[in-house]
Amino acid sequence: MTIAYFDCFSGIAGDMVLGALIDSGIDETFLKKELKKLPLAGYDIEIKKVECNHIAATDVTVVVTEGQHHRSLSDIIDILKRSTLDNEVKTQSQNIFYSLGKAEAKIHRVDIEKVHFHEVGAVDSIVDIVGSVIGVSKLGIEKIYCSPLPLGHGFVSCDHGILPLPAPATVELLKGIPVYTVDRKQETVTPTGAAIIRTLAYQFGEMPHMKISKIGYGRGKIKSDYPNVLRVFLGELEKTRKKKK
Repeated sequence: MTIAYFDCFSGIAGDMVLGALIDSGIDETFLKKELKKLPLAGYDIEIKKVECNHIAATDVTVVVTEGQHHRSLSDIIDILKRSTLDNEVKTQSQNIFYSLGKAEAKIHRVDIEKVHFHEVGAVDSIVDIVGSVIGVSKLGIEKIYCSPLPLGHGFVSCDHGILPLPAPATVELLKGIPVYTVDRKQETVTPTGAAIIRTLAYQFGEMPHMKISKIGYGRGKIKSDYPNVLRVFLGELEKTRKKKK
C-alpha cells in the first residue's frame, strides 16, 4: 500500500502541501493542465525550486492577474461541480471546503452560506486545495499519516481584524488532532492547511513502519531562522511482526 507521512515540524499551510507534493514528483505541466479543468480564470501559478536553510524545496505562489470577487462556499462548490476533474478529486476538494466553511461559520456564528472566501484568498485556497488533492491522487497515495502539529502564538491581521494565534478557525479544525505549542510568534498552521490535513489524514502520530521511496519538501512563505518547510515521505506501508511470547 502506497502511503504518505506528513512531517509537520514547521507546521502546515496549503501552499506547503502543494509544494511538497510537487517536490515528490508531480509534473508541473500535468498539474497546471488539471487545474485548467476548473472554470476559474485570472491567475497564474509560479513554481520555483528554492533553498530554505540549506534544504532544497519547492515554492508555490498563486499570482492573481485579474480582479477577483468574494466567493461563498456554494460559489466554490459550483466551480468544482462544473469542472471536468475526476469525481474523486471533486468530492475530496468539496469535503475540504465544507470543513473550512463549517469552522468559519461556527467561529463567526453565521450560516455556512454567509461565509465568504475573500478575493485573492479564495483563489489561493482553491488552487492549494484542489491542487493538493490532484497531487495525492496522481501519486497514488492510498493513506496519509501525519505528525502532531506545532502551534505558534501571537496575533495575525486578516479580513476579520486582529486575531489570536492559532486562528480561531484553525483551532476549530484541529479538534481531536494532537498538537503542541512552540515558541514562535507566527502562524505555523493555517486554516487551509488544517482543513486539508484534517480531511485527508487517516491517522495522526508517529511515522508508521514504512519503506521510503521519495521525500518532498514544500516551502512556507514566512521567513525564519529555521527551515520553514513541510516534509512529506512517500513509500510502502510495512507490516509489523508481532513478537513471539
